[in-house]
Amino acid sequence: MGLAYERKGSGPPLVLLHGVAHRRQAWGALLDRLTPHRDVIIPDLPGHGESPPLERPHVAGNSLGGRLALEAAVAGRAGSATGLSPAGFWRNEREVAMARATFKVMEVAGGRLRRYGPALSRHTAGRALLYGVTVSRPSRVPAEQAAGDMAAFLAAHDALEAILAEMPPFTGQVPADVPVTIAWGTKDRLLRPPQVLVAKARLPQARIRPLPGCGHVPMTDDPALVADVLLQGSGRLADQPA
Repeated sequence: MGLAYERKGSGPPLVLLHGVAHRRQAWGALLDRLTPHRDVIIPDLPGHGESPPLERPHVAGNSLGGRLALEAAVAGRAGSATGLSPAGFWRNEREVAMARATFKVMEVAGGRLRRYGPALSRHTAGRALLYGVTVSRPSRVPAEQAAGDMAAFLAAHDALEAILAEMPPFTGQVPADVPVTIAWGTKDRLLRPPQVLVAKARLPQARIRPLPGCGHVPMTDDPALVADVLLQGSGRLADQPA
């Protein structure tokens, strides 16, 4: 969704958000005082001012993104929700601890391999080392994507630390009229496939889709299958059998 906004001034970015039923012009009286010191960004929030009306898009995501898609559905903000190995369905505290420990090991290893990242990403064996936990078919990850993924993982250190510190289970209630699809890689080594049983128990209306041969991040493992799941989950191809 595009938002109507204005951007003025120079310096560190400062985003100003107006209140309910208002618009970006609420900040007009302050701009001359702020713009000599800040790069001021003032948007109209969705459904306000000149921004487009509120919508309920289909939302899908992987891992944390899958959890966020489900939370959007709980909040009434999603027309449908599809989670690919979504976070939040651990069976016990041991699985939570294992997920934390795995990410910590990946961080340490990534830091030590940082200087070798570009070289590792160019070779199948190197990509197998980089992606051993998250994908089942690392040879299918393009070299350029592998190098970029490693850099992005290391750059997200602060966000990852904050997320690992707070890992509550998913307990939300998705409205009955919102279609939910949960898909899980059968070779997921990070969030183990049996967690799908917890997801089914907490979301009994959900359509469950296995992703045969796929790891935790299934998009390159089987692009055709994952695309099919996303299309069916968002209302297309609904007449085709699972």
